[in-house]
Amino acid sequence: MLSRRFLRIKVLQAVYAFFQSKNDDLGSGEKQLLLGINKLYEQYIHILSFLVEIFDFAEVRQEEGKKKYFPTKEDLDPNTRFTDNTFIAQLRENKDFRRKVDAYKINWSEDVEYVRKIYNAIRQGDQYKHYMSSPETSYKADKKMVEDILQVYISESESLESYFEDRNIFWASDYFIAIWMALKTVKMFKKDWSQSKSLPGVFQTSAEEDNEDRAFVIDLFRKTIIHNADFEQMIKERATNWEIDRIAAMDKMILKMAIAELTEFSSIPIKVSLNEYIDIAKIFSTHKSRVFINGILDKLINDLEKENKIKKSGRGLMK
Repeated sequence: MLSRRFLRIKVLQAVYAFFQSKNDDLGSGEKQLLLGINKLYEQYIHILSFLVEIFDFAEVRQEEGKKKYFPTKEDLDPNTRFTDNTFIAQLRENKDFRRKVDAYKINWSEDVEYVRKIYNAIRQGDQYKHYMSSPETSYKADKKMVEDILQVYISESESLESYFEDRNIFWASDYFIAIWMALKTVKMFKKDWSQSKSLPGVFQTSAEEDNEDRAFVIDLFRKTIIHNADFEQMIKERATNWEIDRIAAMDKMILKMAIAELTEFSSIPIKVSLNEYIDIAKIFSTHKSRVFINGILDKLINDLEKENKIKKSGRGLMK
């Protein structure tokens, strides 16, 4: 499920943590990497369960309205379009989703205030008002409402982000990735999918016993660390007017991972690796650092190609 971009980011975080901790146990570092990815998947299931909880909360509110001493006409005959959302009903009954919620022991009963706060914000929003009054009632419209909740309300909730940060150290930096995964799941769901349809896994598996993405993250992590000294020297030789010790540690990690991918992964085109690490630098580095990383990578690719140290297999993979 995770794109290669996000997998590279998880490897970058693990490599950075490995060197910052002065750790020399590669196996332990690898376990932490995989644990972090698994925890990201758990956070993704939490986000999906929070979505369902919002709609469950709305249904409870409707039932409470009917029991008021002096209920209004709206209390007695509420607009149930929100609570009847067909996508949420489908997700709620999905066996794999329910199994994973139980496995992670997810329960929002003690944290209902987070649900209440976002539900109230949703009710005040234009998306909700349009959805409730629109003449179109369809599975597509129901999914669009859920997508809006993820993108407009959950992604912008500082309190919910803090909640996840406080719950688990691994969740501190993955909140928006988990939301992206949930959004991707909503988009991919089909109306005719049965309750037995499995949710996507964290890795994209190409065959039953051939998990390419899992192998990719482990190999990238290992090769970056194993060849760390060599990659450090390669950067130093090309960092003219820069003292190697003054280059930000994160910038060096990005460059070392890029070198590892360029020289050790024959099936990934040069252009793909270059674009990926330049974009990652935009996330983790300053503007000045991004310019530096771009320049170093250009020099490295040019020199490594001349030295025949970049060997790509397959048609069209050199660029």
